[in-house]
Amino acid sequence: MPLRVTFVAAARSSPLLAERFEDDRPLDQAGWDEVQRMAWDLLPLRAADLRYCSPTPRSRATGDALGYAPLVQLALRDCDMGRWRGLTLGEAMAREPDAVDAWLADPRSVPHGGESLLAFISRVGGWLDTRPVGDGGRIVAVAEPSVIRAALVYALKAPPATYWNIDVRPLSTTTVTGRSGRWNLRLDGVSAQPSRT
Repeated sequence: MPLRVTFVAAARSSPLLAERFEDDRPLDQAGWDEVQRMAWDLLPLRAADLRYCSPTPRSRATGDALGYAPLVQLALRDCDMGRWRGLTLGEAMAREPDAVDAWLADPRSVPHGGESLLAFISRVGGWLDTRPVGDGGRIVAVAEPSVIRAALVYALKAPPATYWNIDVRPLSTTTVTGRSGRWNLRLDGVSAQPSRT
């Protein structure tokens, strides 16, 4: 049976427009409130055979608050943004507009001195490909939205530019199934019930 890896996006630590590269801030009150509202829906994922998380404070706090007791995985860390670490995209653009344009246009570029988008996607994909394949094993991984976007680009073998077109909301879930080099996106959701009129 294929492996099933469900990613849970970490709760937020700031409003969307204030998101920072490699954000190490803990959950804000809105993030804690979101976790409390969503906990019941995410409770079944505690039954996963293996439970992991990104090393960020908000990923660890989200996993702990949901009762997953996740094991930190360094390979699930955010993209190394070099000298842009801690900046918002707008702040990086104000300081180095040409460098940001180059970074957005070329997945191999590293104008910030950190990790390229392509290297980031490959690192996260390498983690995904090295998960132990058991008899229908289930894994849950609480991670930053950027890490989940990278995993999806890798799993779907999509062009790296696809990364910019994937929106991962806080506490959303995304599942891939398969095994090393052969991943499928699984879309789960609540089926619409027929009306009884």
